[in-house]
Amino acid sequence: MRSSFLPFSRPAIDEADIQAVADVLRSGWITTGSKAAAFEEAFADYCHARGAVALCSATAGMHLMLMALGIGPGDEVITPSMTWVSTVNLIVMAGARPVFADIDRDTLMVSADGIAPLITERTRLIIPVHFAGAPADMAPIRKLAAEKGIALVEDAAHAVGTEYSGRRIGAEGTTIFSFHPIKNITCGEGGMVCSDDPKLLDRIRRLKFHGLGVDAYDRTMQGRSPQAEVMEPGFKYNLPDMAAALGISQLRRIESFIEKRTLLARRYRQALAGIDAILPLSEPAYPIRHAWHLFIVRLDTGKARMGREAFMAALKERNIGTGIHFKAAHVQKYYRETLQLPQGALPNTEWNSDRILSLPLFPDMGIEDVDEVVDTIKEVLA
Repeated sequence: MRSSFLPFSRPAIDEADIQAVADVLRSGWITTGSKAAAFEEAFADYCHARGAVALCSATAGMHLMLMALGIGPGDEVITPSMTWVSTVNLIVMAGARPVFADIDRDTLMVSADGIAPLITERTRLIIPVHFAGAPADMAPIRKLAAEKGIALVEDAAHAVGTEYSGRRIGAEGTTIFSFHPIKNITCGEGGMVCSDDPKLLDRIRRLKFHGLGVDAYDRTMQGRSPQAEVMEPGFKYNLPDMAAALGISQLRRIESFIEKRTLLARRYRQALAGIDAILPLSEPAYPIRHAWHLFIVRLDTGKARMGREAFMAALKERNIGTGIHFKAAHVQKYYRETLQLPQGALPNTEWNSDRILSLPLFPDMGIEDVDEVVDTIKEVLA
């Protein structure tokens, strides 16, 4: 058994990251300023996006996006139930109705074929979710949204560095990223909206900071003279420079992070191949670069002769941490009671929701850690 606990994720923080944050602390300007602006520029450049707006979280980005698109009572938003519940919460709090598309059983992502039958005259927005570092098949989804005149926003919380058909996620359309500590790069907390629609970005930028007519940091208006005007009611969702400096430093290493994650993921796939009770996700058949944000497997509870929770507890007792990404939104208590979808309404989603778990995967792991996880899985299943 391992002598120390191996978490399922740990941010890769080095001395350069620490120094970048310390420099901001010593600068006398620690809230949103030049570092946040530089992070927006660097991230947009990395994704080949037309523009970007940094925020305190991806959830903030989704909230502002729903507002900017005018989503409200009577509207329907199509998205998977296999996602972090914040998106569904925001749809409901906007007064709209979430409409859940089932996912592919083995990639956990929605498709145009699954979305199309759900479209009604009330459908105002489609939110596909890129999952675990792999991209959804966006070309058919974009075509469908364009033909129907429906807004499309990609949830790319798992997809920093992911590529689809030779282009980075974020290079086309409108996309929301997350920099939570378990993501491929982190700001501690943070998010980014990328878009090729400059008017939409201007609205997001205004809404993120009280509805002011200038950004929280505007090179031409330092000192606030004259005082900026409120153009509409807004929020306080700006990203401070302390967080942005960490993001800039992390972004410089994103390619090495992905390279290491890929190496570890390949080792997992090789080592788990002979374990019948463990079912890794399938990689999509269309051209992609997987960023390996998570290494997700499903437990075949029949072959394992135990449930997922017992399996995860047994790994934890042996100093191996795991996670669940995710328990489907529609089976969470609130949505189970309010939406009252019949059991089996989303068969692939529900099957995975009962069996899914994430194994340890982060850049500071070694190949020997992967081998130890797999050996421990074999021991528990035996």
